[in-house]
Formats: sequence, C-alpha cells, structure tokens
Amino acid sequence: MAELANVSVGTVDRIIHNRGQVTAENIEKVNAIIKEYGYKKNIFASNLAFNKRYKFAVFLPKNKNVEYWRAPIIGVEKAAEELINFGISVDYLYFDYNISSFKKTAKKILQLDYDGLLFAPIFYEESISFLTEYKKKNTPIVMIDSNLPEVEGVAYIGQDSFQSGYLGGKLISYGIKNDSNVLILKIIRNEESTSRTNVFLQRIKGFYAFFKDKTNLPKFNFTEISIKYDIENQLTPTMFLGIDCVFVPNSRVYIVAEFLKTNQIQGIRVVGYELLKQNLEYLNDGIVDFLIHQKPEEQGYMGIIHLYKKIVLKEAVTELHYMPLEIIVEENCAKTPV
Repeated sequence: MAELANVSVGTVDRIIHNRGQVTAENIEKVNAIIKEYGYKKNIFASNLAFNKRYKFAVFLPKNKNVEYWRAPIIGVEKAAEELINFGISVDYLYFDYNISSFKKTAKKILQLDYDGLLFAPIFYEESISFLTEYKKKNTPIVMIDSNLPEVEGVAYIGQDSFQSGYLGGKLISYGIKNDSNVLILKIIRNEESTSRTNVFLQRIKGFYAFFKDKTNLPKFNFTEISIKYDIENQLTPTMFLGIDCVFVPNSRVYIVAEFLKTNQIQGIRVVGYELLKQNLEYLNDGIVDFLIHQKPEEQGYMGIIHLYKKIVLKEAVTELHYMPLEIIVEENCAKTPV
C-alpha cells in the first residue's frame, strides 16, 4: 500500500490507526488506495507491539570522516524510525576501513543471532568468505553498494556497476568530435590495492565496453594510472599533458578536481561518482562535468524495508533491485549534498 500511494510505511500506519500528524494530501492518497484495492489489517503488523520483536544487523564501514558512508545510515535510520512501532530494532556494527577490522567485526556478527542482515561487501575475498559462513544461519541478507552475484541467495539493492561504467564512457564521449586521450585515474586506499573491489572493476569494464561497442566514435586513447588515496602528492602535472578527459571510477573525483584547480589546468572533461560535498563544490565550479549518483541513502532505506517485508510480513520481494542511474550536472544539482 505504501508503494502504491508513494508514501512511507510509517505514514500508512499513522493514517490507518489515526495517530500522529499526516498531511491531508497523503490521507487522501492512502484512503483512495484502500477504497480501490481494499484493506485487511495485517496480523503480523497489528500485533507486533505485543508479540515477537525483530532485530536487524547493519554491517557497514565507519562513517566518521567518510562522507559517503554516512548516507546509507541516514536511510537506515529513517526506515528504523518508521518501523519502530512494528517491533523492529537495528544494531549497527561498524568496521574501520581495513581488512583486519572487517574480519574482527565479521567474526563478532557470526557469533550473534539476528533476524536479518544489511551488508556492504567492501573487500571482495573477505566478503565472499563472510557471506558463505553467514548463509549457514539461514538468515535473510540484503547487500547494498556492491553486488556479489557469486554468492547465491543474497538480495542486492544498488547500482548496476557495469552499466554505470558504460554510462561513464558515454558521458566522456558526449559531443567529442576529434581523437581524444582519456586518463582513467584509479584513486585507491592501501587496503584496496591488495583486495579486489568488485564495483570498482566492473565500472572500468563497463567503461571500456562502451567504446568497444561504439565503433563510429572518434579514436579514444586510454591510459590507466593508480594512486593511493592515503598518500599525498602523487598527482603531477605531467600526468595530464595531452589529456582531454579524465574518468574516476569512484567518489574521490574531488582529489583530481582540486589538483586541476590548484595547478590551473583547464579544458579537461572530468567524470566521477557521488554527491559528496567536495564533489559538488567542484561541479558547481565547472571543473567536474558529470557526476553519476547511486543514491546511497535510498539504498539503506530500501534495504531495511526489504528485510521487513521479507521477514515480518512474509511478502514476496524482488531479490535484485537496480537503482536508476542518475546524471548530475551543474544545472540540475543542489548546492549541498542530498
């Protein structure tokens, strides 16, 4: 019903049970759905406050000083607040952005019992190992941010990484009439250099696939360079000599933009990912041309709602949900991240 009326689960609950403040517009929409489709009070939802409680685990990187990972938590908190009257609670189990901390937190989660798990598989091999063990609990799992199709029976809500890379290639090529030199700049942490990040590789694979498919384009020459996010002064003006376009396959495009601005390097098309505050600043400055947004806040929200529908309401839910690819340019972006 909430989806049909385009309102939250909590809003539907307040309208049906006549509690809390709800706009007249939403009341009208929900009542119209009830009238058209009929409504039977769900025995699980109506008795939840007096019967079984459900506890979900959220297993994500710590978001202190990491803006991107704050976004899905905002979405999780929103969903948890809406579902609190239905007996849902959420435990947050964070790990530092390194393999050692990930393994330590994963071991702890394997020793605990939850009704559902929301998880972002940052480190490829370690995530495969963790999911293989956790699946033995027969507890529903939903992944966000990055998909691991190798592990069967796990739901995924997020972007199609290959297609987002394909889109990145299209944005790089858009309107280009002459042969061009493209720099693919991989900005990684030390830990990422020793652990294959699936989403990262899929984006690059999709990026190349676009140019392979579009044989009518001018000639594009590609150069790949990797630098360490946690080591300063690795960019040099020489890297950008003769470069017409730069593709950064993650959210750290602001590092490139800052360097270009500081060194007054102009005339380069720059494409990256995510609406981080710094990324938006350089988008509004005209240094970054395109940002591809995968709505991490919405992923967190939908992940918890997915677990609620599957576990509590026993509804049939889609196990694979790709988020729409959203292109952000200076003209359609907010001045602050959303």
